[in-house]
Amino acid sequence: MAEWYKLSTDETMDELDTGPEGLSSDAAEKRLKEHGPNELEEKGTRSGWMILLEQFAQTMVIILIVAAVISAFIGDWLEAGAIMAIVLLFATLGFFQDYKADRAMAALRDMAVPEVRTKRNGKEETVSSKDLVPGDIVFLEAGNVAPADLRLLEANDLKIDEAALTGESETVNKQTDPVDEEDPALGDRTNMAFSGTVVSSGRGKGIITETGMNTEMGN
Repeated sequence: MAEWYKLSTDETMDELDTGPEGLSSDAAEKRLKEHGPNELEEKGTRSGWMILLEQFAQTMVIILIVAAVISAFIGDWLEAGAIMAIVLLFATLGFFQDYKADRAMAALRDMAVPEVRTKRNGKEETVSSKDLVPGDIVFLEAGNVAPADLRLLEANDLKIDEAALTGESETVNKQTDPVDEEDPALGDRTNMAFSGTVVSSGRGKGIITETGMNTEMGN
């Protein structure tokens, strides 16, 4: 994935072979065939029992269970009990983490943005979010959900809630200058708007850099 946050707005547009007027309909159609629909792929929701069983299939857990059996076999019941307690703790923590992740992904799929304001053929249009492609220019305002990963071109008092992606409860103030830092955390990439995050105030405009499963949310 390119380090879009390091590039200037002009460099980003050059890299994506687009300009202030946006893509043409023909160019957008070609890119849609190349990149596919802008949507998260359905992987299938696992049942709670399946998630729990998967915890005991992990290599570390199997090693611990074998160690517990060996300890019990040689009569060291205290050590066997301690190891099994660790196994149960490990499995419990893993279960709740995976269960929450599965449900979060299901919720994000339900949050899919139906239509988005973009700029194509030099004029503003409303298109289905599934038809968005890298190089499309998208408009953002309070209440909008970012439909893809964007390098911001304009940010007017723009604040975005990134809790769905980073877990941080505070909104992030956005700007358009390049971020001159090596591999900053997502929350520090202040010139980017990420798929699935919510505009809490202000307005802005950005150019799509990644769509679908190539977005940070997809990853």
